[in-house]
Amino acid sequence: MASSVQTPRQVPEELTPAPRHELDEARHPGVRQYIVVAIVLALATLAEVVLYYLDLPRGLLVGLLLFFAVSKFALVVLFFMHLKFDNPIFRRLFVTGLLLAISVYAVVLVIFGIHPGGNQG
Repeated sequence: MASSVQTPRQVPEELTPAPRHELDEARHPGVRQYIVVAIVLALATLAEVVLYYLDLPRGLLVGLLLFFAVSKFALVVLFFMHLKFDNPIFRRLFVTGLLLAISVYAVVLVIFGIHPGGNQG
């Protein structure tokens, strides 16, 4: 009587899928990418400081500083908090929170004097 037990076939190593943690690590940037992001963040901060000391209209100044704040927030969240490599639902949650914060900030600015008829102190 012949045995009906089959031995598993050997699959070449290059055809077997890599473990998930190895795939995740392969997608993450190296040290060089983090240094580039840090330099961009430092330059954006320098630009914010320079903008503050320029004689710009208050509305333009606030708009530019808000733009830099959102840009820096996005870079930090995407790279240093690894949101760029996480599940897309986390990205949607962060974007929703950011849009809500900007909306509240804009309403407060309008209420407390950034509009043309308000007290611009």
